[in-house]
Amino acid sequence: MAPLKFCANISWLFTELPDLSQRIYAAASAGFQAVEAAWLYDTDLQELQRAREATGVEVVLINTPPGDVNAGELGLGAVPGREAEFRQGLDQALNSGSSVLSFPCYIIRIHLMAGRVPVGTNRMAVAKEMEAIFIHNLNYAADILSKEGITGLIEPINTRITDPRYFLDSPHQGETLKKIHDDDNKQIFELFQDIFHWQIMDGNLTKNIHKYFHIIGHVQIAQVPGRNEPDSAGELNYNFLFNTLENHDYQGYIGCEYKPLGECSFSCINLGEKTF
Repeated sequence: MAPLKFCANISWLFTELPDLSQRIYAAASAGFQAVEAAWLYDTDLQELQRAREATGVEVVLINTPPGDVNAGELGLGAVPGREAEFRQGLDQALNSGSSVLSFPCYIIRIHLMAGRVPVGTNRMAVAKEMEAIFIHNLNYAADILSKEGITGLIEPINTRITDPRYFLDSPHQGETLKKIHDDDNKQIFELFQDIFHWQIMDGNLTKNIHKYFHIIGHVQIAQVPGRNEPDSAGELNYNFLFNTLENHDYQGYIGCEYKPLGECSFSCINLGEKTF
């Protein structure tokens, strides 16, 4: 059984360094062989490429653009009336990735952000419309991603603490994913398991890992409720969860997306024999 593989989320770790390229060097110095990031779009892509090539660190995950952050947007995949901008954002993600990450030198996954329920709109009233738009956009993206050999991810984000208006908020809302996963595009889309969000929305992690494992393509970790290091004080037993993933022979990356405690940007978590 292969050991679990960990990557540093450089949007959350090493934030005392202003540039993502500097954080790649820091991640490499900490022992990580891979990183992930939310968005690369305001970054000097040439510097980022130089850092990646100098360190040999892989960039294994990026997100599609959030839209107009100042207007409160966080993705456009399921947002009514924004289909054209979703397509433009997908192109932007692919263009950024191709220049920085050297497709197809190694595998990358792109998180296709669903987005938020529009302000002033009742979630239940627009749920079917937003799901239909999301499926339509995912089907469009499937053709693009399949040609590039890239896997698309969709991620439930909890609406109890983190983002009350986010559309996709539970693994059980994965009927959207099933409609994509069960057709000819089943190799293109996978489920993004952020354990922090899944615990807050539903708990029952062991059963849910087993239930959805066949479509889980990426995992992220943080302790609950503080979203700090997984070995900090909190309600989750990560040794047990790591063993559960190993017993399922999980071979993807586990992203360290948490707020470090203390003065240091990165706290070495106790992973036993597991590797970065």
